[in-house]
This record gives sequence, C-alpha cells and structure tokens, in this order.
Amino acid sequence: MSYEVIYKDKYYLRELIESISLKDSLDQISYRADIILNVPASMPVVDPAETIRISGVQYQMFSWHPLLDPGVVWETNSGRSSTKKLDVLVYDRTIYLDRSEDEYLLPAGQTASQRLRKYAADWGIKLSTVPDTGIKLKKAVYRAQSIYKMITSDLQETAKAGGGMFIPRMTPSGLELFKIGSNSTVWELEAAEQVSRTRTLEGAVTKVKVLGTQDRAATGRNKKSGNSEEAPTPVLAIVTGETGKLGTLQRMVQDEDVKTAAAAKQLGQSWLAGIQEMYSFSGIDINTLRAGDATVIDGLELIVTSITHELGDPGHMQLEAASLDYVKRRYFLNYG
Repeated sequence: MSYEVIYKDKYYLRELIESISLKDSLDQISYRADIILNVPASMPVVDPAETIRISGVQYQMFSWHPLLDPGVVWETNSGRSSTKKLDVLVYDRTIYLDRSEDEYLLPAGQTASQRLRKYAADWGIKLSTVPDTGIKLKKAVYRAQSIYKMITSDLQETAKAGGGMFIPRMTPSGLELFKIGSNSTVWELEAAEQVSRTRTLEGAVTKVKVLGTQDRAATGRNKKSGNSEEAPTPVLAIVTGETGKLGTLQRMVQDEDVKTAAAAKQLGQSWLAGIQEMYSFSGIDINTLRAGDATVIDGLELIVTSITHELGDPGHMQLEAASLDYVKRRYFLNYG
C-alpha cells in the first residue's frame, strides 16, 4: 500500500486497515481521518487522546510525505460480526483550539499574526510558519469562546480590511498560517472520472442598500393609534450591478465601521456578485492536496473548498473548487 498509519509511534497498522479516508474543507475546523480496522486479538487497545500518524507516497513523486501528522484519536467505535472491526475517528490537533475556550481583551493595532503568537504563547502551542498578515486590527473583546473562533475572527477581519486570506493548518513542525492559494505545486487535474460545473443565481447579489447604524428615532405619534412612529434607517449608499441581465437581487447591509457615503459605496461594491460557479471533480488521488490549495480544472485556476481522499492503490479523491473571489466572499467576508 502507498500509505502508512502508525499508532503511538510504535504500532504499524497498515495491514489491519479495511478503509481510510481523509477529509478537509474550508468549513471544517480540523483535518479529519476515518479509519476502519480489522482488529486481531493481539491488537492493543486504541484509546482516545493517543497519537496516530498518517503518511503516504506523494503522487508522481514516489517519496513519503506526512498527510495527517500529528493526529489524535478522538473517538473509537467497535463492533463484532465474523471479525472485530474498529472505527477510529482522528483529527489533527487544531481540534483542541476549537474545544478549548478562553476570554481575551485585545488592543487595537495588533495584526492577526501577533495575536496568533499571543494565543500560542498562552496555550503552549508550537508554531511553524507564521507570515506577517500586515493589517492592523480593531480592539477585540472575546468573551468565553473557542480559541479557534478567535483566530478565524482575526483572519476574517484581516481579509475584510483588504489583507490576504489565511487559514490555520497543523503541520508536523507546528501550527502555521497558510495563505489561500499559495501552494508551491499547483496540480492541473486532467485524469478525471467526472468533472461537473454548477452555475447558479443562488448567492448572486445585483443591488445593495447600505444602511447607517444610528438608532431609529421616534418622529411623532400616529394620530389614530397614539403609537410612536419610527423613522426609517438612514441609507448611506445604493449600489447597483447586473440588474438588467440577472434581475434585482437586493441585500441590505449594515457595518458599524462604515460612517461615510464613500465607505458605504465601497462596501456595497464588495457585496455585488453575479452568477455563482462551483466545480466538482473526481479522479485519481493526489493525496497532498488540501482545502485552500490552488488547482487547475478546465484551464481555470480555482481554490479547493472541500476534498475527500480515499487512500489506496491507486487512491481516489473527490473535491469541490471555486474562484478566489467566491472563496473570499463566502468564507472570509461571510457574504455567501
């Protein structure tokens, strides 16, 4: 087999594996492995919190590469028919950042990189590559929420302010900030079993009304009912896109940081979106491909948004991909 699974750094499980899949997504907190083992009587107990490492031979490179390393056993489920089977759920160690909560009061002027180093120092997290995200962030008050949510909030604010798009990834050398689409090898996916392209108006926005954030004020009393009437929310800008071609699909937007008509117009422009496109691909596995990586399908450079690797000889993968603009809108600006 072209992969290896090692439990507790000493038990080699490859010959016991019935199936193994790796799943990664921009919606997903942690890289995940689902393993089904045929368990002999001599097999040691697989316990949650123990280490599992998964590696594989790289596609077309014939060298071993860590795929999910380090991983942690999160859950096991055993059953018996003619043979005992064990289902093992494994995550990379970013799962601990999501399952652990804290509170932080963070001053204005810090970057997401600086804040990540602060979290890492407080929580004893080993860091790998942490590029300078560049954008100085607003003051943040994080109350009783997961460390992972704090990190992603900082990264979303960075992208919203015009900075790059980064995601946290756990690697053998520690936690890194990976810039979306910055993978050194960009695979052109040609050996396909199936490629499909979905084009939809779902998620399209052709008109945006940007509202102010001041409180509605009572303007008088209704003469018949005596109830207070409220003034409509002030409109800072109305931005129109492809209404003639696609019809009117209007969104109402408010942002407490937008105070001027010019800023409101810029915000409105960022919300405009035409026909949305997504690609799906299935074919021979490229086991090092991750969500957030750039790839090429039908001559277009796209970003992998989700991927499942079925490891084997040969392996098989299924993925979805979209444009960089789509990824920014949906995963970083929350415009999806």
